[in-house]
Amino acid sequence: MSLTAATRAETTKLFSTSIWWILALVLFAYVAFTAAVLGFIFAAAATGALPGSAPALPEDGLAAVLYSTGTSVAYVFPLLVGTLMVTAEFRHKTLTPTFLATPRRGRVLVAKLAVGVLIGVILGIVGVVAAVGTSAAFLAGFGLDTAFTSPETWAMVGRMLLAYALWTLIGVGVGALVRNQVGAVVGVLVFTQFVEPTGRTAAAFVDGLSDVTQYLPGAASDTLVGASVLSAAMPQGAGEPQEWWVGGLVLLGYAVFFVVLGHVVSWRRDVS
Repeated sequence: MSLTAATRAETTKLFSTSIWWILALVLFAYVAFTAAVLGFIFAAAATGALPGSAPALPEDGLAAVLYSTGTSVAYVFPLLVGTLMVTAEFRHKTLTPTFLATPRRGRVLVAKLAVGVLIGVILGIVGVVAAVGTSAAFLAGFGLDTAFTSPETWAMVGRMLLAYALWTLIGVGVGALVRNQVGAVVGVLVFTQFVEPTGRTAAAFVDGLSDVTQYLPGAASDTLVGASVLSAAMPQGAGEPQEWWVGGLVLLGYAVFFVVLGHVVSWRRDVS
């Protein structure tokens, strides 16, 4: 089977299941809710509408921080989709007929990566619409600049879509490496929702440690996008800012690492 045919088959397999649109709906609801809460609080704080005597939040860069919600709190979704694209086949033993039809396993993996980019961009559009649409509504409601006319805003949106695609590729690599679906999903959730956020938060209070944690995948994703709700919440630990392309290269490096390791260690083994 040619690479084109293998990619077509992988596309059919993914979009004939419900997992992708279920996660897309959950992604939209999660990001929209988070963006709504943060949009109200940040916009009210910037205009002095919050009760109390707390200083007003600076308006400069506020839109970018709120729009980044689409990646900084939701990158786990493309990561999960990429992981499930592979582990579901191990779990349901559908890889056996796939490998019989396409004996070159590397070609199957490349096809999955191609489909991963596609679904990553689709999820990215969902996340961006949820984050930008909800945040912009609150910014406009409080009379603040939505930054829609800024070229940097649209460049940031493009980088957010790129981040989603790279996270999906990392997920495919993780799924190829860790065949057990439950183990892979639990590992992804523990790392993204507990280990890295805790480590980055703790690093904000240890001098020099942020220079190390900025190379973690979530931090690299934030660097690629150019803004982050998490980083904005702990400016004292932000460290030296890096160019967006550095974050992109680091995230791409993680994707290459997991895909190659998964192919060498697990993908070529017999399917039970």
